[in-house]
Amino acid sequence: MSFIWSSLLFLLLIVPVLLWFYFRAQRRRRELAAQYGSLGVVSAAAKKPGIRRHIPALLFLFAITILIASVARPQATVSLPKLEGTVILTFDVSGSMAANDLKPTRMEAAKAAAREFVQKQPSNILIGVVAFSDGGLTVQVPTNERDKTFNTIDRLEPRRGTSLGNGILVALNTIVVGAGDPPFLTTNNLTAPDSSTPPTPPQGWYPSAVIVLLSDGENNESPDPVAVSDFAADLGVRIYTIGIGSPEGALLDIEGFRIVSRLDEAILKAVSQNTGGQYYKAANEEDLVRIYSDLKPKLAIRSEDIEVTSLFAGAGILLFLVSGALSLLWFGRVP
Repeated sequence: MSFIWSSLLFLLLIVPVLLWFYFRAQRRRRELAAQYGSLGVVSAAAKKPGIRRHIPALLFLFAITILIASVARPQATVSLPKLEGTVILTFDVSGSMAANDLKPTRMEAAKAAAREFVQKQPSNILIGVVAFSDGGLTVQVPTNERDKTFNTIDRLEPRRGTSLGNGILVALNTIVVGAGDPPFLTTNNLTAPDSSTPPTPPQGWYPSAVIVLLSDGENNESPDPVAVSDFAADLGVRIYTIGIGSPEGALLDIEGFRIVSRLDEAILKAVSQNTGGQYYKAANEEDLVRIYSDLKPKLAIRSEDIEVTSLFAGAGILLFLVSGALSLLWFGRVP
């Protein structure tokens, strides 16, 4: 149990003050009973009121305590079952994505395809974003807040070389960490010289997660993306590849050199087929919705902080009513 406005809990100091006044009044009552009891003014019932006399007053004090606590806006951590799946949008942001064989550029075409996909996903699908060029970087952890995802996509820009394998590894690592398991990648071993050998698979299995890889398929850095896709298959993660570009290609000026950059469909198809996924062309944006039909949402237990102010307020009012009813029933007055 925690409180959003915990500083207001100092108001609970009122409770012991009220308790002090109550016991002082009871002591004064006993003194009067002792003083006038010998004259027959005070009845025997008043001399020995019994514990029942205190019950309404104590309920009244409990009600005040609970209502003061409700002012501080209490919240409780509740474990709730939810059906959910995870999609990691993995973007190629290498220099070749600046080619214009898809208008206005491959990068903008990839963004448009991703936005179309995100818009059509239900709220129980968590979407994360990974960007990669010669390395990989998680730029947004999985979330169901679509505005954050759109803003992340809008910020992506082409950079350097291409390592499809590292992009996939970072996406897998994001899935593993999101599931609550220890990461198998760190910044130390991501770009190690022997990174062509995928790390030892974690113990978990993640069939409710998929990777959507948006790339032109040109790979010029280790590790081998097909070998990494074997690793993904071992984890139960399907990879759906989206081809960005054209087989004819386009001319690019990179550091004073003019090179031709072409869409490599063969490597993208190999990666997707190796994991049980599918290959799509970015021009067919409507096909991207089919990826969701292959998702297998799982029942996950998630802890959430839920404000319970209304419950506290309701309990306090109920105690007030019970206190008043008992006092009227037993003594003909309110406490």
